Amino acid sequence: MKTNFTDDAVEYQMRLGDELVGLNPYIGKTIELQYQNQINCIACGKKTSKSFAQGFCYNCFQTAPEAEECVLKPETCRAHLGEARDMDFADKHCLIPHYVYLAVSSGIKVGITRNTQIPTRWIDQGASKAVIIAEVPNRHIAGVMEVFLKDYFADKTNWRSMLKNEVATEIDIQAERNRAITLLPDELKQYAKTDEAVWALNYPVDAFPLKPKSLTFDKEATISGTLKGIKGQYLLLDNDRVLNIRKHNGYLVKIKAD
Repeated sequence: MKTNFTDDAVEYQMRLGDELVGLNPYIGKTIELQYQNQINCIACGKKTSKSFAQGFCYNCFQTAPEAEECVLKPETCRAHLGEARDMDFADKHCLIPHYVYLAVSSGIKVGITRNTQIPTRWIDQGASKAVIIAEVPNRHIAGVMEVFLKDYFADKTNWRSMLKNEVATEIDIQAERNRAITLLPDELKQYAKTDEAVWALNYPVDAFPLKPKSLTFDKEATISGTLKGIKGQYLLLDNDRVLNIRKHNGYLVKIKAD
């Protein structure tokens, strides 16, 4: 799903063929998603019987720059040393400014993202608040800083608590940002940013699930129901059912809506 952010509100769109269709107007209405028993690799476009790492065929999972180890473990990035699966890709995605940030959903977590992905990264995680800690020149340094701060902050989001909207409202994210900066060693502290504003994000949801039940097209070819809302990369349906759209990258799906 694609997102737009205007006046603290998140607007969602889904690509249907060559067209982007707004999803927010369909909240409260019945939708039906029919899996067409076809998966195409999001890198090479070839049909694949199984999706790896949220959308790749096995060959691209092993070779594509989008699936390199540093995507999940940025501290392992070696692009600054001239080593990558594809240096042209690395120049555009690794050797550019990155932000290290704190985000609050069910709790507080540390993370990193490219400077071009604000606030998209936070929206994808379903964060309610976020603030930048530091701006660094490449992915490797961002990863090193994140690893250091993992000793003091979580680096994962509890997706069930996030979908239930169990927001940790007692957390003073600005105070936590300042604490994070004081914890950094001097060689990392030089990248700190103390004047960044706190972002607040609101999601289009009529009702949050009490006990989220995850759906997948690997088990159900047709998924239908009332769309109760959208948060993170999840469609929230009636009866506490939730569908992670990002998990199904490359799946060919037909959508109907009343």
